[in-house]
Amino acid sequence: MKAALYRSHGGPEVLEYAEVPDPVPGPGDVVVRVAAVGLNRLDLLQRQGPGMMPGFSLPHIAGMDVAGEIVATGAGVPASRVGERVVVNPAIACGRCDFCRRGMDHLCGEKAVVGGNRAGGYGALCVVPATHAHHVADHVDLVEAAAMPTVYSLAWHALFETGRLAIGETLMVHAAASGVTTAAVQLAKRAGARVIVTARTDEELDHARRHGADEFINTTEKDVVAAVMDLTRGRGVDMVFDHLGPALFSESVRSLRPKGRLVFCGTTTGATVQLLLPEVYRFGVALLGSESYGFEEFARMLEYCWDAGLTSMVDRVLPISEVATAHELMASDALRGKLVMTH
Repeated sequence: MKAALYRSHGGPEVLEYAEVPDPVPGPGDVVVRVAAVGLNRLDLLQRQGPGMMPGFSLPHIAGMDVAGEIVATGAGVPASRVGERVVVNPAIACGRCDFCRRGMDHLCGEKAVVGGNRAGGYGALCVVPATHAHHVADHVDLVEAAAMPTVYSLAWHALFETGRLAIGETLMVHAAASGVTTAAVQLAKRAGARVIVTARTDEELDHARRHGADEFINTTEKDVVAAVMDLTRGRGVDMVFDHLGPALFSESVRSLRPKGRLVFCGTTTGATVQLLLPEVYRFGVALLGSESYGFEEFARMLEYCWDAGLTSMVDRVLPISEVATAHELMASDALRGKLVMTH
């Protein structure tokens, strides 16, 4: 099969499009002919090195967000699944550790991740457990399906499982044009929340406006906290979803109402924050780290999204042979939503 891969760490120039052996399914597996694969920030970080996920090795075929058609099955999987259109849940828990035995598979320390520490959708064929290949509704295009797994599951878990976002609450989300924020805006609006977004440019804010956001803060022109207080009549927001890291972490805390929640899960702008503790404990603010999603949760998220009529977050589509260009586009912050590559 053809695959985009890299054999050493470095810039986009280490990516190559080459012929590699076809993968072989084991018991309980299916082989997916990849139609489309979504690009994620982890793809760039691991290519630059070092590999961030336990079990990562070179050469590596990335690609966590995989959609396509089942073309072969391993032992124990009905042959009737051949021809089924599917999207892949990339997180594969071990099923043996204490967390898995207690029904907390999302905390599994031995988790395999398709495209993270095992071969992913940058290859024309991808082997995954049959349990992790979810049927794609007939009305959903496979390019659209490939834009969903990582960003929607991340946003879903942060908003609803961790943050417990409720109808009528006000949410603030940063990085208005990112895929995760686009997913969060759509999910929060569907759940009956008011959504404030922040960004560095009006163009990014316009992207969020098209996806349903209510209020907009250009961080190069306005003080975030002052703007939030103006928009909420001095009350503050009920919840902030932050996947950036330190860039606006302090501002997020100070934008919350008393007893508000800051849900965070990303380190795009770094891994260390400076925080005045009285700003947190004096007002009973909750700082909630949002971990990975669980197996059952992924299926619920998909079903919800299939039925919700959410608008497309696909910024552009490139052939997988142009993978280096795709990585350059993400690194330049030129994307508004998701970039999807096709085979």
